[in-house]
Amino acid sequence: MDKILRIGTRDSQLAVWQATLVKDELAKHGIEAELVLIKSDGDIDLVTPLYAMGVQGVFTKTLDAALLSKRIDIAVHSMKDVPTQLAQGIQQAAVLQRANDKDLFIVNGQWSMVNEILNSPFTTHHPALTIATSSIRRKAQWLNRYPNHSIENLRGNVNTRLRKVAESNWDGAIFAAAGLERIGLRPENSIELDWMLPAPAQGAIMIVCRENDKDVQEKCFVLNDEATALCVKAERDFLKKLLGGCSTPISALAKIKNDQLHFTGNIFSLDGKEKVEVTKSFSVNEENAGTLAAKEVLLNGGDKIAEAIRNAGK
Repeated sequence: MDKILRIGTRDSQLAVWQATLVKDELAKHGIEAELVLIKSDGDIDLVTPLYAMGVQGVFTKTLDAALLSKRIDIAVHSMKDVPTQLAQGIQQAAVLQRANDKDLFIVNGQWSMVNEILNSPFTTHHPALTIATSSIRRKAQWLNRYPNHSIENLRGNVNTRLRKVAESNWDGAIFAAAGLERIGLRPENSIELDWMLPAPAQGAIMIVCRENDKDVQEKCFVLNDEATALCVKAERDFLKKLLGGCSTPISALAKIKNDQLHFTGNIFSLDGKEKVEVTKSFSVNEENAGTLAAKEVLLNGGDKIAEAIRNAGK
């Protein structure tokens, strides 16, 4: 009899929902599994901004340790939270089909005023809104579009952040649409930010296991969505070539259409004033699409932005 797979997950509602999805999908293939809930450092510290926590792996390192110590057999992550360089001894086992990749703005003020501001060209006559997010990427893109607005730090799991917004005087906050939609918490007073490019791998769920654990890897691979895996690889390669960390104002989105991988990626300065973007199409067989796109960004001025970001972190 096959052993029951132990699925490690953070204990937030969204994380448990994602792990339960994996458990249920494995069951459809006759693979039995159980959840093991583990609290991460990123869930414990809800005050320090992510970019001040050495954010790479802040939501994954506790699960990495549990995996390497064989307390669990696999771990399930929101893929945008996973460092581009996996911990030694850990490998990707599968990427599930991607959900909504958009960022979502939740209005906490007067809808008519906020909606008018967000849907018209920026002018100095607009009231200065106060927006909440812990993401450097979202902050930079927002300030690039609305330079007179103020950004406040917003930390915590989805439920905690929604509560903080409701109790605040902020005009609104930015969330990943996929997270809210997965657990049925997308508010009516929200709009998708079609102009905001998402984080690399946003909306995708990743399963990891120990290296050389072929039995577990084969079991998980039945859930792998090839198109999603190809797109998020390009996005994460783009991130890795530019700076490598998820706490950076770097965005990327790849989509497949007619055997072509259509890629858009950008990097912003921390204050949102500078931007370098690339839009290219590649053959789906091009394994280095993200890296090639990143090289073009670096050649067109992205290298100076990247260097300034590195220096700011010293």
